[in-house]
Amino acid sequence: MTKPTTQNRSGPKVSLVLGAGASRGWAHIGAIEALLDNNIPIHMVSGCSVGAFIGAVFASGGLDRVKEYVLEMDGESMFSLSDLSLLRSGMLDGDKKLRELFCMHTDKKEFSQLELPLKVMTVDMETGDPVVLDTGDLFTALRASMSYPGIFSPVYHKGRWLIDGGVVDPVPVGVARAMGSDIVIAVNLDSRLISRKRHWKVEPVHGDEQVTGGNEFLKNLAKRYGAAEKMFRERFEARKKLKPPKPPGTRQVINSAIEIMQKRITRVNFAVSPPDILITPRLGDLKLLDYDQVAHSIEEGYVATRNAVNDIKMLMGQIP
Repeated sequence: MTKPTTQNRSGPKVSLVLGAGASRGWAHIGAIEALLDNNIPIHMVSGCSVGAFIGAVFASGGLDRVKEYVLEMDGESMFSLSDLSLLRSGMLDGDKKLRELFCMHTDKKEFSQLELPLKVMTVDMETGDPVVLDTGDLFTALRASMSYPGIFSPVYHKGRWLIDGGVVDPVPVGVARAMGSDIVIAVNLDSRLISRKRHWKVEPVHGDEQVTGGNEFLKNLAKRYGAAEKMFRERFEARKKLKPPKPPGTRQVINSAIEIMQKRITRVNFAVSPPDILITPRLGDLKLLDYDQVAHSIEEGYVATRNAVNDIKMLMGQIP
């Protein structure tokens, strides 16, 4: 079971920071699993947007159930977890379905009920001030932190309209430092790195191997298809030059604009308050709203974190 660990309470206090990243956020599941599989304790968690959601699920002991659930769902089903809304501030409301997703895997409703301290990053929409939530109703804090501008409507909480914390601090390392952490491990999902995985391909026959009549037929067939593919590609490129490009859709524009903004903000914030360990899963081939890549995201999160294990253990004094 993937649950918060209670070991090494007398050693260095390790804080895990889970960054924003929409559908890439499933990589956080793999990151947490890799840490626990290698006996690295997690004493406290801070998160933003989907990072806050996964952090809360983990701190409540429900990570295994959420992982099993999202692996069984397709991209369309994941996006349907949001409620259509007629609110002018966002295309989706999200309260009912997101609450169902969270509550079906945990019975924790308040911050005080969690097994680990949790800090959730949000932003005051009017002032731009960061607002860190760590008390009271847990779902309200998560819903506010996941109020992706233009997609989810904002949340009114204690006299303020709150939106996605990624607007000012996508990977809230400073919040983790303020929690009294000795070692801060941050998972940043805004990477241009592409997965190392490649599709299998058929290699040509080399050396002294005899080429049978069947193989010769297949080789000739492949050449014909290759020539046809080249012809169609050239025609397609020629047509593209004649026709003006189709303008991107609203969701693509919002997605690209926020992704660019978050990358620049994260770079500046890391210069001021860098983490001790930065984990960057290779998710550059995924867009922020590619909700059909759950297994791929989890695996990349696990691999990237596993590769950082020795560095983490050196900081903890476990490797001389």
